[in-house]
Amino acid sequence: MTQELAGKVAAITGAASGIGLACARRLIAAGARVVLVDRNGEALASVCAPHGAAAIPLVTDLTDPASVATMMARILDRTGQLDIFHANAGAYVGGPVSEGDPDAWDRMLDLNVNAVFRSIHAVLAHMIGRGRGDIIVTSSVAGVVPVVWEPVYTASKHAVQAFVHTLRRQVIRHGLRVGAVLPGPVETALIADWPPEKLEAERARGGLIRPEEVAEAVLFMLTRPSGVTIRDLVILPQSTDL
Repeated sequence: MTQELAGKVAAITGAASGIGLACARRLIAAGARVVLVDRNGEALASVCAPHGAAAIPLVTDLTDPASVATMMARILDRTGQLDIFHANAGAYVGGPVSEGDPDAWDRMLDLNVNAVFRSIHAVLAHMIGRGRGDIIVTSSVAGVVPVVWEPVYTASKHAVQAFVHTLRRQVIRHGLRVGAVLPGPVETALIADWPPEKLEAERARGGLIRPEEVAEAVLFMLTRPSGVTIRDLVILPQSTDL
């Protein structure tokens, strides 16, 4: 593999599994040092070990403002710089609103919306000061297509899309690029609550994306010429109803 990101430092939230871990591995393969941010310290230690000094674990609870407040200082203490920040951590709750649990919605919204805003805010001053940097957010096709079986999740991703579009216009004058990757259904732990028959049916008809496929899309976004921003990159499985 080529080393398009040699000399770059990236930080990825929710990096102990799923899309975040796949992206971390892909960016390491492209030459970057990657700070894997997650609240699960044991999982971080396990997934970072095979990559040596290129993978740096950073235990952070993104739903705890105090933990996020120290995140950037701890990244810089270990790396000295940050070129790429991928706000990837998220949660999923689907199902009919009439049968939903508002407390579960609150927990999801805190991670999908507030933690994204807060963690990006934490890295902006450093990137603006350097006059360059990439910010990627893991959104969802639900951020542009209202998905009837997941109303609150859809609302959270619409909020993310609004933030990406407006933040991009605020910081472009500082040399920063901001974009979102919007996958359709990805086979990760986030969809573990799908009924087993639905999950098997989607696998059989090719209706799911692999995390590694999302990682390739993220690498594509990061390796465009400096004057080009991929604002939104929607990726769907070959068989989809979306």
